[in-house]
Parts: sequence; C-alpha cells; structure tokens
Amino acid sequence: MTTTTIEIDEAKRDAFQMSVLEELAGSYGGVMISIGNRLGLYEALDGAGPIDAAELAARTGCAERYVLEWLNGQAAAGNVIYDREAATYELPAEHAAVLADPHSPHLMTPAFECAAALWADADMAVEAFRSGAGVPWGEHDERLFCGVAAFYRNGYQLMLVPEWLPALDGVVERLEAGAKVADVGCGHGHSTVLMAQAFPESRFWGFDTHAESIAEARANAERAGVADRVTFEVATADGYVESGFDLVCFFDAFHDMGDPVGAAHHARRALAPEGSLMLVEPNAADDVADNVGTIAKLYYGGSTMLCTAHALSEDGGYALGAQAGPARLAEVLEEAGFRSFRKAAETPFNLIAQARVA
Repeated sequence: MTTTTIEIDEAKRDAFQMSVLEELAGSYGGVMISIGNRLGLYEALDGAGPIDAAELAARTGCAERYVLEWLNGQAAAGNVIYDREAATYELPAEHAAVLADPHSPHLMTPAFECAAALWADADMAVEAFRSGAGVPWGEHDERLFCGVAAFYRNGYQLMLVPEWLPALDGVVERLEAGAKVADVGCGHGHSTVLMAQAFPESRFWGFDTHAESIAEARANAERAGVADRVTFEVATADGYVESGFDLVCFFDAFHDMGDPVGAAHHARRALAPEGSLMLVEPNAADDVADNVGTIAKLYYGGSTMLCTAHALSEDGGYALGAQAGPARLAEVLEEAGFRSFRKAAETPFNLIAQARVA
C-alpha cells in the first residue's frame, strides 16, 4: 500500500486557523451583543459619554461585576472605547447607530436573535440534512420571527418609499392616485404598513402562511393607525382570492417558496392590466464563484437553515435559496408568464426588480 505525504504550508494553515478562530470569537461576541441589547446596556450607554461600570450597572439595574466583564469584552471587540486613565467606557455615536438606536436603519442587534434561533434549531437542521426533508418557517425557534421582522423593518423604512418604489416605472403615480397592493409573505407587516402610511389613497392586503405573524401584523397596523385600509390574511402565495392589484410585492420572501413559479403565476393572474410585480431579494451574483465575502456568507448560512429548508417543506420542487441571482429569478418569472424583467435598484444587501406581463 502506497501512502502519499502531503506537504503542509504552516503559514497558510495558521492563517486559516486564525480565520476560524475569528468565527468562533464572533459567535461568542454575538451572544454578548444580544445580552447587551436585552438588558438595555447599549441604550444606557447611548449619549452618556464616558461612564464606568458602577454607573452603568446602576442605570440598568444590573450587577456591577457582570457589567464590568461585559464592558471589557465590548472594549476588546472595539464596540466601546475604553479610557485607561479614567477607567471609563464610551459608546461612540457611530456605534450607537448600529447597536443602540431602535429607529436606525443601520441597527444590527435584532439580527442576533436570528442567530440564537439558528443555534437552537441546529438539531432539527442536522436531521433535515440526513433526511432531505424540509423545515417549515413556523417550526423554528420563536426568536427568529421577531428578530427577522425587526432587522428588516428599519431598512425598509429607510429605502422602500424614498428609493425602491420610485425606481419602479409608473408605480408611485398609481399609488398616489389610489391603487390596490398585495404584500405576499408579509410577515409582521412592516413593509405593508410603511406603504399604507405613505399612500393614504391606496388599499393594501398582506398575506402570509404564519398565523402568529399575521396576528402581529394586524396589531402593527392598529398601532400605526392604518388598519382601516390594510387587510391581513392567512393565505398561501397561490391561495389568496383577492385580485385586481396594481402592484404585487414579494419582500425577501419569493426565494423561500417551494413553488415560486406557481406563486408568480398566481400573482400574474391577480394583477390588474398593466400592473407590476415587485421583487425585493437578497443581492447576489449569478455565478456562485462571485458570491463571496461577509454578506454572501451571512446569506448562505440563513439560506441553508431557513430559506432552502422552508422551500423544501412545500410542494413545487424548487429551492431557489437566498443567493439565486437575477438570471435565475428572471427565468422563474418568465416561466410564470411575465414578459419583462428589469433590475430597478440595488443595495449591498438587496436586489429590487420589476416584472410585467406586457
């Protein structure tokens, strides 16, 4: 028997080990960010200037020794600035926009609840890998639903009405005059409510298969004062009966569907003449070799655990995943009967597309 000796480049090995160690440290750090968010530590640091552990503990009703260790970890991560002479910690305004401000479009803290849900669901994922079965959205840890809704909400608030809708041909004019709009896969309804607030002459319907999310969406509409012109219903993407829509939207939901062709075909039939389909999807290249880097790594992780898993739980035979790319999305819509597809806008995170029958 012949054995082959493989020469190891020790420098490459050590560099890769450090890269994996950074992943591990990020996992630990994510828990610290989640705890800081849940205890109001970032909120108390926001605008406080330099502060010591005792004062932060007093402001938040927490034990000082735990707060001190947490603050030291935040300093090590670069999340807060430590003053060696004064033994104080400060949250810069730029960092507060990411960690503390609940209305900031750059807020990241809710996303760590999603990560917690993925860890909690790891055993379920292992079994799915072995069996090939899907995992429906509603079977995940409950932290996922609020985490996803809060994480996307602020980004939609920044971009949806000011940037994305105006990028669609002829859509804003119809919304201002009074249009019918469907939000398919609406979740907690933040996208639906934002549009309803911006266009009071229009009527909006939100559809989702997750009953708990629909209940939260109705509550969100009541709090926003738009419940009189927004209707939320539990329905599948190919099962809602309302029609005559001027705009049908899929916000980060189209790639989750087991039968996206069927969902798009149903949307096409539900559209009014000259109506538009709006897709907001994770931004991705068409070639997997080009989907690299931090954002792609984030999306592939979520896609494996959530998007692909849910699609496989539904009939239809598709599992597009969160990095399908514009060419694949265009193919699916063409198969469903749409004759035009164009990329209307994009961000580092999102692709915004418009499709029409004519």
